[in-house]
Amino acid sequence: MSGRTDEPDFLKNKIVDQCERLQLQSAGITKYVAEVLPGKNQRAVNMASAARELVIQRLGLVRSLCESEEQRLLEQVHGEEERAHQSNLTQQVHWAEALKKLDSIRTSLVGMLTHLDDLQLIQKEQEIFERSEEAEGILDPQESEKLNFNEKCTQSPLLTRLWATAVLGSLSGTEDVRIDERTVSPFLQLSDDRRTLTFSAKKSKACADGPERFDHWPNALAATSFQAGLHAWMVNVQNSCAYKVGVALGQLPRKGSGNDCRLGHNTFSWVFSRYDQEFRFSHNGQHEPLGLLRCPAQVGVVLDLQAQELLFYEPASSTVLFTYHASFPGPLFPVFAVADQTISIMH
Repeated sequence: MSGRTDEPDFLKNKIVDQCERLQLQSAGITKYVAEVLPGKNQRAVNMASAARELVIQRLGLVRSLCESEEQRLLEQVHGEEERAHQSNLTQQVHWAEALKKLDSIRTSLVGMLTHLDDLQLIQKEQEIFERSEEAEGILDPQESEKLNFNEKCTQSPLLTRLWATAVLGSLSGTEDVRIDERTVSPFLQLSDDRRTLTFSAKKSKACADGPERFDHWPNALAATSFQAGLHAWMVNVQNSCAYKVGVALGQLPRKGSGNDCRLGHNTFSWVFSRYDQEFRFSHNGQHEPLGLLRCPAQVGVVLDLQAQELLFYEPASSTVLFTYHASFPGPLFPVFAVADQTISIMH
């Protein structure tokens, strides 16, 4: 049996080296725990304190701004209420005087007719003419916007942005909107979860035709309609250069290529649309171009049926894309169209 005579010394030296390395490693860890970690912990505490102060400071400014805007808007509402009230009081006084004058003229004319003979009536002809002309000068009441409360006094870009952010954010959440597969155009494919629509230039033969289905335009209606309250949903549109999102009445025709079935081209639908780099709001064939500086990746739709307001919103930049006020004539369905790639209802 053979072996190296210096092997034990070699192993001893190796162990000594390892022990020295372990000692140095232990010293490093001890120093890190004793000196570095306390410093890092203190810095974390300091940064957390500064972060809290920043949040409190910024939210304090937001609260202050909101309180100031609230006060301003409430003062405008009060002022508009007082203005309308005073206008109505003025009109009441005016028409009370007019009624009094008309009654006086009528009494005078009836008195002449009752108590004067023909000769005396002829002698009073000028007076009769003047009294009649005076009565004709009192015009009938006319409808005047001055007597109505002007709801525009509550318009505030700041309030609208904050409100839309809150509705589409954590305060109110969004509706669980899903597509009614019976309405889906044969040019669209619907995902299994009924939230994604994908355009296909080739018409699908797998779709069974029915009265609810759009047979020409690439449209689809949601399964649920809204007739009261506040509702919101978000649509991911970043993959499409041709789409429409909005609301429609259930009476929206489904068959044929006419404008009565085309979203935004009839009285049944209200939509925000994109075609390439052009954006617009459309209803009843009236199209309002929207000069957007960027293409939204997501479009939020807020429907406030109490206020009769439809709002389109981009959450990424907190931008109100368009607001429409109308007296909607019936329950409204979320409606969609896509002629390029894919759009998805977010949840």
